[in-house]
Amino acid sequence: MELWFTEKYSPNSGITIKVKKELAHKKSDFQEMSIIDTYEFGKIMVLDGFIMFTDKDEFIYHEMIAHVPLFSQENPENVLLIGGGDGGAVREVLKHDSVKRVDLVEIDKMVVDASKEFFPQVSSGFSDKRFHLHIEDGIKFVKQSKEKYDVVIVDSTDPIGPAVGLYQRDFYKNIYNILNDDGILVVQGESPYYSDTKEAFIALNKELKTVFPFTMPYFAFIPTYPSGMWSLGYARKDGKEILEPLRQKTFETKYYN
Repeated sequence: MELWFTEKYSPNSGITIKVKKELAHKKSDFQEMSIIDTYEFGKIMVLDGFIMFTDKDEFIYHEMIAHVPLFSQENPENVLLIGGGDGGAVREVLKHDSVKRVDLVEIDKMVVDASKEFFPQVSSGFSDKRFHLHIEDGIKFVKQSKEKYDVVIVDSTDPIGPAVGLYQRDFYKNIYNILNDDGILVVQGESPYYSDTKEAFIALNKELKTVFPFTMPYFAFIPTYPSGMWSLGYARKDGKEILEPLRQKTFETKYYN
C-alpha cells in the first residue's frame, strides 16, 4: 500500500507527496508533529498538518529570513529569534562573524528536540557557544526583555493557535522597543496568492507600517510552501531604505546572493 501526505492550500488545491515512512509522531501542549521520510523531498517536519520545512529546500527559507536583514547592517552583533526552534535560521545567522550572541525563544521544546534528532544539518548551530536557547513564550520574552538587539527575526508558524499574537501590533511595538536605533525586524510573512494566506500577508504588512517608519515585503521561491511564492516582512527602525547589502558575503550560500 502506498502512503501519501497531502497539505491543502485551499478547498480546491494543495500539495501531495509520496511517503516512504513516518519516522515519528508526537503531540505537545501546543501542537501535533509528524516527521516523515519522502522520496522527493527527503525528511519533512509537519506541524498540525502543515509543512514546516524539508531536507530538499529548507535552505531557501532559512537563508532568506536571516541574510537579508543581517547584510542590511554593517556590524550586527546581537540577534533575537522568536520561533524557529528547528534551528535553521540560527545556523544561517551564525555564519556572520560579527555576531556575538544569538537568543532563540521557542515555546515548544518538542520542535527543538525533534530537529536535533532528525535534522542535525538544520540544528547544527545549537552547539555554537554564541547560541542561547530559551524555552518560553516569545511574546512575554519580548515584553520583559531588557536586552537590545540589532536584528529580530520572527520565524513563526502560521497565524493560528499560539502564534496568533506574533502577528499583532502590540508585539511589534515591543520589538521596536528592544531594537537598537538602526535595528531591523523580519517576520515570516505568508503567501500573497491563496485567499487565507493572502489575508494574513496583507494584515501583517499593514500592522508593521503602523509601528515602523520603513517596511517592505520581499519574496523567495520555496517549492513546498503554498503557491511556491513566500513572503517575508522587513521593517527598519531608523526608516532608512537600505535595499542593498552593506557588506561582502564571505561564506557560501545556495540561494541568497
